[in-house]
Amino acid sequence: MSRRHQFYARPLLATAAAVAVLAGTAAAAPAADTPPDRPATLATALDDTYYQDALGKTGPELKAALHTIISDQTKLSYSQVWDALKATDEDPANSSNVILLYTGRSQSKNDNGGNADQWNREHVWAKSHGDFGTATGPGTDIHHLRPEDVSVNSARGNKDFDNGGSQLGEAPGNYTDGDSFEPRDAVKGDVARMILYMAVRYEGNDSFADLEPNDQVNNGSAPKMGKLSVLKQWSQEDPPDTFEKRRNDVIFEQFQHNRNPFIDHPEWVGAIW
Repeated sequence: MSRRHQFYARPLLATAAAVAVLAGTAAAAPAADTPPDRPATLATALDDTYYQDALGKTGPELKAALHTIISDQTKLSYSQVWDALKATDEDPANSSNVILLYTGRSQSKNDNGGNADQWNREHVWAKSHGDFGTATGPGTDIHHLRPEDVSVNSARGNKDFDNGGSQLGEAPGNYTDGDSFEPRDAVKGDVARMILYMAVRYEGNDSFADLEPNDQVNNGSAPKMGKLSVLKQWSQEDPPDTFEKRRNDVIFEQFQHNRNPFIDHPEWVGAIW
């Protein structure tokens, strides 16, 4: 077992004291915005184990180190994604529901499929950008797959992300035009960090395209996603919240056993790009 794996060999949903032992520190009181199942000492424990090979690096060196770390993962089939999203995106106020990414609507976990007003699987990094489809790998990576209303998912389509456009009547707070989509303010940072995760995870060395952000829209089927300058701004203006942090933990512990580093270290966005 590598040293990096020593930490998540045990459940993440532990007491503060247990995480403190893993981190080699005394137990500390959780921060005010930290849920009870995510002790404040978790970040320190992750730096001492999971991220140890990335600390102190910047630019291409940091990107390469993070790629190596997060590429060690369990891969899901596309059918397995349905059940995974029911856990990762569970409504904290109603365990029978999931929260939809763009609408913010709480909807029954079982009301999924392809019919109007049901929810389906939204690829935040549009699957046509790099032509990976629903293949096991980027097409099934739940770090960027989210529940979304069927017609809102269709309205977003494979558009790049940018500010502006006309507001979606079915999803107030979201805007779109002919070549871009702007999500609601509460998830702008989430979207940015999912896109940047994909750019670090998929570097073209595993039979899939090298996914990279760029500062344009209308990327079509190229393995590019924009608009980088806007995504960076969104990540700064909408830092990780409790829901996003919990989601990262659930993916790490229960499903893929890898993390989105930009949720744990938002400052790494600027350190790489």
